[in-house]
Amino acid sequence: MTSQAISASDEVELETISAVLPAGSTVHAWIKASHGVAPGRLTAHVDGNTAGVVETSNPHEFEFRLLTLERGGDTVFSYDPATTEVSVLYAFLQPRVLEEGIRLLHVRPANAAPAVPGGYHFRPPFGWMNDPNGFGRFGGRLHLFYQHYPHSLRWNNMHWGHAVSQDYLRWTHLPIFLPPSDELAARADGRGGAFSGSAIALPGDEAGLRIFFTEHMKDREPEEQVQFTTTSRDLVNVDPADLILPTRPAGLGLTRDFRDPYVFSGPDGKWKMLLGTRDREGGVILLYETDDPAAASGWTFLGTLHRENRFGMTAAECPCMVPLDGPASDPSTRWALIFGLLTSRDPVTGRRNMTLATIGRFDGQRFLIEFEQELDFGTDAYAFQAFVDEGGPVGIAWLANWTDISREIDMPTAMTLPRRLALQSGALITPPVSGIESLRQHQLDAGGFLDGRTVDLVNGSVEILLTLGQAGNAFRLDLEHPGATVAVQLNKDGLSIPFSVANTKAAPRYIAAGARPSTIRIFLDAGSIEVFADDGRWTGTKRLPGFNGVSAVRLTAPERNIVAAEIWQLGL
Repeated sequence: MTSQAISASDEVELETISAVLPAGSTVHAWIKASHGVAPGRLTAHVDGNTAGVVETSNPHEFEFRLLTLERGGDTVFSYDPATTEVSVLYAFLQPRVLEEGIRLLHVRPANAAPAVPGGYHFRPPFGWMNDPNGFGRFGGRLHLFYQHYPHSLRWNNMHWGHAVSQDYLRWTHLPIFLPPSDELAARADGRGGAFSGSAIALPGDEAGLRIFFTEHMKDREPEEQVQFTTTSRDLVNVDPADLILPTRPAGLGLTRDFRDPYVFSGPDGKWKMLLGTRDREGGVILLYETDDPAAASGWTFLGTLHRENRFGMTAAECPCMVPLDGPASDPSTRWALIFGLLTSRDPVTGRRNMTLATIGRFDGQRFLIEFEQELDFGTDAYAFQAFVDEGGPVGIAWLANWTDISREIDMPTAMTLPRRLALQSGALITPPVSGIESLRQHQLDAGGFLDGRTVDLVNGSVEILLTLGQAGNAFRLDLEHPGATVAVQLNKDGLSIPFSVANTKAAPRYIAAGARPSTIRIFLDAGSIEVFADDGRWTGTKRLPGFNGVSAVRLTAPERNIVAAEIWQLGL
């Protein structure tokens, strides 16, 4: 709780943040000197006694400071708003943080998470978020790291945020995991930071994980983007990072793009690394490997694994690769290579920044493609990252698209529902993870829905299930939304999400051309729609403007085209 108080000794009006905290609490604070004339200072008192003071002289960016409270009790943090700004303040108990997470004590309005009552998609507790990173199971828990800027709802110098889950759906927020370097953290100038990457478990019986990430520093010579690795023994605190790939491969005509290391175990038991880049022709994915069982060093360049030249000089980024239908060591196993194409544009539909999935066989050196498909016809499932969990491959994506980003407009930010990956009838399917039904709270009365009557959706956090009489039967589902005209439609052209916003340029056409599904599963939440047809054979994700949900739906279809419908209220 934040309030105001008057210091009797010097009559300075102080801002205070109050909480009852247990002994041994760790406190993370980000503070800034308001003007640079006087230092910024944050003081902690426990039961009226001074428990710690942190300072900064930096007026350009919030700086991280650490406090440890030896005693517990009524705790008050105070600062002079004339000299000090406080961006984020949270507390946790180190021995129990994986179970309990952080306790958020203070954020500014500029970086406070929006209120989304009933929302069930993953969102950060404060600040900006984009790509998922280091998605995997470590120490018996699911870990999700993500690109993060704590101090605003807009992109800036990148950190890694962190959360854990037992079921992919309900997440516990942990301390910020990986900050940018001290040089990049000194100013809020968007020069770079700890960009995207991946994580693997430490070898043998060691607890913890090893992460890989790109450090980006704008205008650095000779390389803007280089690759680092570091470890975390307790899955919360990170060790100093080591540089492992200081330069791009020479002689390939690559641009400065050289990022997003994705590390995985190959069919030969060696660690492999994918990196995204581009040349003058298109997007390029590079392949490295190491003989080091710990993957800490010894990385060597094997060659170009894949390239995509059909959309011009696009950058392949956020690559990932997982075995789909068998163990990695089996030569007959098919693998999925998934990557985003930054700046790509589909000339037919106008959609931008598409994500492609190529399916084939991988022997550790070469990737022989059997077929490819687009991962998501809505294109707002970007930077998809997957790993092989106990029940098979699972992935998650940023529920957004860079075409929506603006320096002037705050960005609603979330992750997609986690999705399984599997082969079915010669196609890659990406249905939501098993257990998603646990979000169902109660079934809404959909009386008259099949007859075309409008159904109110309360807060708009719902799941809609439609069963068609025959595959490809036409229908249109109109969704009432305060910021957009949006629908789900199936006709002779395919399955689409018609979408437009008033007073803006014409939107792309979000369509799975030729799709003829028999079942449709639609998840609505504040800021998003996700459509899964025929168990994810066709998947479409679209970000909706603002944080208001769809308020009502109306179904239009010829008689008997839709034979069954359900609407479920969802929530965590």
